[in-house]
Amino acid sequence: MTGVREISRVTAAALGCALLIAANSTQAASFDCGKAKSMDEKAVCANRALNDLDVTMGELFSLDKRLLPMGGRDALIGEQQDFLKGRKACGAKLDCLTDLYQKRVVALRSIIETRVMTQGPF
Repeated sequence: MTGVREISRVTAAALGCALLIAANSTQAASFDCGKAKSMDEKAVCANRALNDLDVTMGELFSLDKRLLPMGGRDALIGEQQDFLKGRKACGAKLDCLTDLYQKRVVALRSIIETRVMTQGPF
């Protein structure tokens, strides 16, 4: 049991470090800002805090997608599509976008903490 806990701690630390490095070293949104056309995309690209949230969200989504089993991945992709619809509905409203991104980041982190770390892909 101790070995499993140690692996979980090491895995959690590695995931945390990867997210911090990715979030701090990347200064662009998870999509190409040069091709941003919609109001929500332009707002994310123009606002550093939203841009950072988008990068964090993108990294967490990518991690979750790799770590979840197939059925979980399908649900995750559906939830991400719902998030993108919600983002588009926010338009350029910064409060709406910030709230939406913060909730999505919490949800994606929760998947790692509750499903991956307890049930594991390992």
